[in-house]
Amino acid sequence: MPWFVKIEKGIVEKPVFDRYVPAHVAYVKDLIDKGHKAKTGYWGKRGGGMLLFEAASLAEAEALVEQDPLIQNHCVTYELHEWCVVVE
Repeated sequence: MPWFVKIEKGIVEKPVFDRYVPAHVAYVKDLIDKGHKAKTGYWGKRGGGMLLFEAASLAEAEALVEQDPLIQNHCVTYELHEWCVVVE
């Protein structure tokens, strides 16, 4: 299954962002439970992060990303890319 990466940039103040972090964590755990091998994290410098996950297609990846509470609550902007793994 192809890998995808969502690169995020925070666009709200930290207290607003932090309000949705528990829902984001639950969303990522649900992706893992459904077999998408998701991993999420943030940059050492405040202001953004990344979600790495598997999906069957770009269309599925886009649909999954739209379910992220950080997206639904307008906390981040993002770019979505298929990541072509060269070495495992």
